[in-house]
Amino acid sequence: MENTIKEKSGLSALIAQILKFGVVGGISFVIDFAVYSAIIAVFGKEKTTVMIAAFFGFVISVIFNYVSSMKYVFVHDENMDKRKEFTIFVILSVIGLGLNEAIIMGVLHIYDAVAMLQSGILWDFKEQIGKIIATGIVMIYNFITRKIFIEKKN
Repeated sequence: MENTIKEKSGLSALIAQILKFGVVGGISFVIDFAVYSAIIAVFGKEKTTVMIAAFFGFVISVIFNYVSSMKYVFVHDENMDKRKEFTIFVILSVIGLGLNEAIIMGVLHIYDAVAMLQSGILWDFKEQIGKIIATGIVMIYNFITRKIFIEKKN
């Protein structure tokens, strides 16, 4: 009976943590997407500009995400130095950035290769669609890797 209660509270805690991560991630996404879209709106949709926009949106949102995640989502490991924790967070985020950029480029490549995607509203917003797909995949990667490498272990 006691193990069942612990398992439920553990599951409830995990669900609460995932929801908090979703809120922090959602705000981070809004920051990332706003910076990304603003840069594209001002400087154009050339692929180099899109990649630069993705980089700056991602970096600005990572700073917000680190502060918020460590305050509201993940339990800080007192045995881990803050510099080490931040370094690990940044390394994981850089890997996430690489995934983010690769997924966006992959989506843009698909749009360029598939004739029926080369007109209409799907074409007009291909950069944003690529960003949304990339964000969903990278969000899952971020939660799992931060849970494994940063959060305090029981």
